[in-house]
Amino acid sequence: MEETTILLVEDDPGIAAGLARALTNDGYVVTVTGTAREAIDVVESDANGPDLVLLDLGLPDADGIEVCRYLLRVRPGLPVMAVTARAEEVDVVVGLDSGAVDYITKPFRLAELLARVRVQLRGARPAARLTISELEIDVPAHRVWLGGDEIELRPKEFDLLVRLAEEPGRVVTREELMADVWDEHWFGSTKTLDFHVAALRRKIDEPDEPSRITTLRGVGYRYET
Repeated sequence: MEETTILLVEDDPGIAAGLARALTNDGYVVTVTGTAREAIDVVESDANGPDLVLLDLGLPDADGIEVCRYLLRVRPGLPVMAVTARAEEVDVVVGLDSGAVDYITKPFRLAELLARVRVQLRGARPAARLTISELEIDVPAHRVWLGGDEIELRPKEFDLLVRLAEEPGRVVTREELMADVWDEHWFGSTKTLDFHVAALRRKIDEPDEPSRITTLRGVGYRYET
């Protein structure tokens, strides 16, 4: 499987270390730089990477907005997520206008940032087909087969199954599922998640057999391999 690489540009060593550790634990290959010059060198020296940039706008040697614009001139289409303490509305607008695909203000919730990273990376490199034992998913066609028989799923049921099937055997937290399947800024009730999991189980599980989707109470769900 091809590795997914992230360039983390952050001049605060404490924040950089924590973020790099969390991203690595999520399975990404992380390169950390503390200056604009180092970040530019990384992007210019590797024509195939990184897959995403987490860019602090308050860098010691350059304005992060200008760095974002330059990186996108060098690598058009490169997802750049701005991470900054600048929280005023005008700053957000300027950041997004510079080409950033997302704008996250400090302090932030780590789970939310990781969810937003996954959203951007899935958008940049969507899986075409997922296969787990008897389950087959054609993602672009929005079609699902189980044991060779096609199953009709509602849109959110399909999105939920794809999200779980992307990481079979791993627990996907409730917060991740709500952020990835419903809305990356979701902060409300997760009862709708439980409803859709129950509906999905009725369509993919066999009577009197263990569910293909395991519940970890208070944590999230896991698609069993």
